Amino acid sequence: MTFDEWSGWSKLPKNEARMLLQYASGYTRVQLLTRGGEEIPDEVRQRVDRLAQRRLNGEPVAYILGVREFYGRCFAVNPSVLIPRPETEHLVEAVLARLPENGRVWDLGTGSGAIAVTVALERVDADVRASDISVGALDTARQNAAELGAKVEFAQGSWFDTDRPSEGRYDVIVSNPPYIEDGDEHLSQGDLRFEPQNALTDFSDGLSHIRHITQEAPKYLKANGWLLFEHGYDQGEAVRNIMLENGFAEVATEQDLAGLDRITLGRLPA
Repeated sequence: MTFDEWSGWSKLPKNEARMLLQYASGYTRVQLLTRGGEEIPDEVRQRVDRLAQRRLNGEPVAYILGVREFYGRCFAVNPSVLIPRPETEHLVEAVLARLPENGRVWDLGTGSGAIAVTVALERVDADVRASDISVGALDTARQNAAELGAKVEFAQGSWFDTDRPSEGRYDVIVSNPPYIEDGDEHLSQGDLRFEPQNALTDFSDGLSHIRHITQEAPKYLKANGWLLFEHGYDQGEAVRNIMLENGFAEVATEQDLAGLDRITLGRLPA
């Protein structure tokens, strides 16, 4: 069987079949195109068949390959962390737009470190801190920071309660917290079945972590500092109300590229 024939035989979408073939063979995309009519070596065929079966069983491609692109960079991912998604790049851009020169930012619940590492690389003048309750997630985030050359301070703990106390206040606090409501049908569908559930849902109404962070954030923000959340497409109004109830000003919700509510932010008045 040739490489081209395997792509059709695998029952996978064409782009997924190509990625698995590249991973199993070590070929680049161009090499795979030029050698598509060649027979697949036995050891490569056995390897890619196993990978394809994992994907057909529903396992996310990112976990199979161990990487996912985010903001133009490759981040290591594994079942200890959520898979970075394009929507979160908009959250990074919102942080960068509000981070002053030599500013300080804290990424709460950093997961793979995609937000913190990206901000640190895009703004080398910034002081970036990242924390997570999961030791496995922090190990992955540290790996990504080291491999990509990002300077990030890491701490372990639940939201603001960390093993390394914060020193001083921050210009920006950002979080992509677990915001899916307990019992949501999406938790048992697609890639979400394989991702860490405690990073997806708060096992409540989807807003409990956002409430907690919003209530505690003024203790750690500078005057006129910003708090930013990523949240569900139907949570914009609820998150705005939470921020307004806790004294934040200039509260607004921004949409993602699909036109859905995705980010809500607010400024802590002086």
